[in-house]
Amino acid sequence: MSDDDAFRVVSWNVEHNGTGRDGSDERWHLAMDVLAALKPHVLLRQELTRADMYGRRAVWAEAARLGGHSAFLASATPESANATGVYTDPGLCEPTEFYEHATGMWHPICNPVVRLKGAQTNLSLASFHLCSFDPDRRVNEARRLTTLGKPGMAAIIGGDCNSYPHSEDEAAFLPDWDEVEDRSHFEHRTVDRDGQRVSDTRPDHILAGTHHGRPPVFVELGQYAATRLRQPGALSPTASLWRRDQGEMQRIDRIYATPQVTQALTSLEVIVNDEIREASDHCPVVATFSLSGVRRALAPSAATAA
Repeated sequence: MSDDDAFRVVSWNVEHNGTGRDGSDERWHLAMDVLAALKPHVLLRQELTRADMYGRRAVWAEAARLGGHSAFLASATPESANATGVYTDPGLCEPTEFYEHATGMWHPICNPVVRLKGAQTNLSLASFHLCSFDPDRRVNEARRLTTLGKPGMAAIIGGDCNSYPHSEDEAAFLPDWDEVEDRSHFEHRTVDRDGQRVSDTRPDHILAGTHHGRPPVFVELGQYAATRLRQPGALSPTASLWRRDQGEMQRIDRIYATPQVTQALTSLEVIVNDEIREASDHCPVVATFSLSGVRRALAPSAATAA
């Protein structure tokens, strides 16, 4: 696939938007260097902390560093300063609609809708950040996200799930809770099942699980790349690069797509290097699609069939 046919979607939680408690912004500049090198056509961002301040100055600065991308910010909720955002390449993505989903959400869902150049129907995009401390709230938030995958819709969504993959082939890599020192983390990330506390995989099962033999609402792209495209690195852990009292790193940052769009995926990568380790406690996740394949998926007949 030539680079001209590549459609890159990046999801990244940059811890507190790369800003220190003292107001220092060295981590933000590092993060922008990383993103400029990745050249995303769509960037799904989490923890745009206080980015709505000063006339959304931080949002416009990030858009400029990306090369003049269109910027969308879902305002932070009263309970958390961590807003979500989406940036899109204006040479490829024409915005047609924009929605913020905040009711019942700990963090809002940022949901622009775009028309890709050369496509016949729209593509819905969403950046999300599921609740960090309440497993039951995460279940409701995941159900809210399924509204973006209704029949006839095409969507790519991604973010920080604060919970774990439900696939059996990843079960062996879930946290060993006897080894986790942070007991509040244990309360935040486990649920009761048959009288035992186990890792919370319910949001992923809602978004990408099969039920009664029916296909999922979304396809989780890491699993798809590992099993269908034979890219085992797609299942690499994404967080935490910093904490060691919460057990081994886990794959909590994930990108999902509706089934017809998923067919255009060519690769899924978890990127880590020294700059990323310094910039954030999360790794960026990069999904690369065939642009021509996405356009075919957005043909009216393909959307109807999905």
